[in-house]
Amino acid sequence: MSDTTLRIISSMATRQLLAEGSTAFTQAHGTPVALEAVGGVDAAKRVQAGEAFDVVVLASGAIDELLRSGRAVAGSRTDLVRSGVSVAVRAGAPRPDISSEEALKAALLAAPTIGYSTGPSGTHLLRTFERWGVAETLRARTVQAPPGVPVGTMVADGRVALGFQQLSELMNLPGIDVVGPLPPEVQILTVFSGAVCATAAQPAAARAWLDFMASPAMAEAKRRHGMDPA
Repeated sequence: MSDTTLRIISSMATRQLLAEGSTAFTQAHGTPVALEAVGGVDAAKRVQAGEAFDVVVLASGAIDELLRSGRAVAGSRTDLVRSGVSVAVRAGAPRPDISSEEALKAALLAAPTIGYSTGPSGTHLLRTFERWGVAETLRARTVQAPPGVPVGTMVADGRVALGFQQLSELMNLPGIDVVGPLPPEVQILTVFSGAVCATAAQPAAARAWLDFMASPAMAEAKRRHGMDPA
């Protein structure tokens, strides 16, 4: 890896978007980018442990934790995308009605197994079960994907019947059908943000990359990858 290579770590939800954006950034600025995408929990731990990266991209709450601990540079948080959660079934399986909160609740109660992620969408989903009063009923049927493992792969191989994750992580996965987004009443919107790491060897290039990723030039790519500009 060149001394001028920008090192970026992110969670899986933004992986494909950041890869496309980084290629465009390198073409425009000449700075090579090395992107590593892992489970968000693992990414945050590695940055907290002081591993050397120039930029970190995670759910905004995790970025704020890194800012509070001094592992990300104060004032560098840059909101990049808003990402919603969708529902997937195995390819060819019947698609449940999820058009309303009541329909989604009925689909969940009818599902033999339910998959969710370790990220903020998974936390919110479990809170929704509690609010509905069905958490105990569904507990034995819910399966949390290990960090870095897409929920969609668990749907594709039959480990779970219904999968919940960011649309960007379900799109284009083989072996599944995306039923659609959660209904508006219970939709889970996560803002993914970037920040300059305290360990950054190239803070100026890191800020330039964040500015590029937040620019209107990336808006179409964000929508194509199932997200909206923040």
